Amino acid sequence: MKVQQAAFSLGLDPKEFCSSVSLKYQTMFNALDISYTDFVRTTESRHIEAVNRFWMILEERGYIYKGTYEGWYCTSDEAFLSEGQTAERCNSEGKKIRVSLESGHQVHWVSEENYMFRLSSLRPDLLQWLQTDPIHPSVFHRVVSHWLEEELPDLSVSRQRSCLTWGIPVPSDSSHVIYVWLDALVNYLTAAGYPDPNLAPWGPATHLLGKDILRFHAIYWPAFLIAAGLPPPQKLLVHSHWTCGGTKMSKSLKNVVDPAECIRRYTKDGLRYFLLRHGAAERDCDFTHNTVCTLLNSELADALGGLLNRCTASNINPMQHFPHYHHESVPTTTHDQLHSLLKNLQKLPAEVDHWIRKFQVNKALESIDANIRRSNSFFQSQAPWKLQKGVEKEACWKDSVLYLTLESLRLYATLLLPAVPELATVALDRLGVPPNKRTLKGNSFFAATRGESCSFQGQIFGPDRGLLFPRLERSKKNTVRI
Repeated sequence: MKVQQAAFSLGLDPKEFCSSVSLKYQTMFNALDISYTDFVRTTESRHIEAVNRFWMILEERGYIYKGTYEGWYCTSDEAFLSEGQTAERCNSEGKKIRVSLESGHQVHWVSEENYMFRLSSLRPDLLQWLQTDPIHPSVFHRVVSHWLEEELPDLSVSRQRSCLTWGIPVPSDSSHVIYVWLDALVNYLTAAGYPDPNLAPWGPATHLLGKDILRFHAIYWPAFLIAAGLPPPQKLLVHSHWTCGGTKMSKSLKNVVDPAECIRRYTKDGLRYFLLRHGAAERDCDFTHNTVCTLLNSELADALGGLLNRCTASNINPMQHFPHYHHESVPTTTHDQLHSLLKNLQKLPAEVDHWIRKFQVNKALESIDANIRRSNSFFQSQAPWKLQKGVEKEACWKDSVLYLTLESLRLYATLLLPAVPELATVALDRLGVPPNKRTLKGNSFFAATRGESCSFQGQIFGPDRGLLFPRLERSKKNTVRI
């Protein structure tokens, strides 16, 4: 209904309207270097086939029946709501309206004969599924647990074609169209090749979703799957929202952040890094231009970029290469500091892996940044620019400091490749790291400190492309100039 209304308001056919919206997403994915295995649309014939088959299975298994639905419906959320999920409020004109407690959007009373899904019978199955701890972060697990404390009403899964022409017709009754959320959720199966029996199923998967569609993914979707004899999702990773200046983004408030403009201002990797580093799944996070500038200047321009510039500068590294590491050159007073640095660096890949597996990318990037700062402190404290070339032990220690710092940078850039691929590639190019040695698997770091052979000793640097990440200038109007 929402799509149909939006399309008609613009004088467009619903499919034409959806195509224009879909193209915007694909364009933005490409602009941000976001890759995907498949891009599924509900208008595709393969998806319509999947939805028809899924519906017929639910019908055959006795989970769909024809009945009368009477209750509240939110067009904006495309959701049916119980009385307890709504409340009376006053709109901007002072007129009393009923709204969804969850979203704040207006609801309308609907009374019509629809096809119903026996959601009420699946509450025990959903409670059992919930015991497998499938919903993360835990705050959203508690929300779903609270919802399941009460009985679940059966769910209307169709709308009469007389009031909604946009949608997939019910296979056995063309006077009805299938409820958008039953239709849309089957997309996950479409991407896996359903219902083709010759394709190996993906099995239970991890779904990434926003908190505003939690009910559809944590109640309806697992219920649909269980009813169809399929396994429910293994994990639901739920993320919160971005606010702007502490306020929910809204077209009416004109505070919606434009990703295309952000790419122009901060670069695509700058935007990617900020969203991944500053965002936290369990709570809403604020987006302001000054916040972006502060974080990117501190972590990408100063900490990472500054360290790369310092140890590859021709005045401190005239040979423009990875020097050799000399065990015997380590000053007695530096042993403890060096041991601490190497201990942290050697456990960093496992630490990053731990946070990624827990879906806490922000903490993974926080760990990397903390170590970059340790490397900066070590480099500054050893002051290799002060060490004398003519004094053999000092010259050897200078080479060792540079080796340690360059190896640290190689590790950081490798770990950062998934988050900021273009920026990390520039750093690895500068370090002269061959393309086949830009992974953790099969490559060791700091081998020379363990007395092992290190192929990077003597490695010549790649081209100098200037600053890794130019500092962003903050303006008084909370905008930036690059």
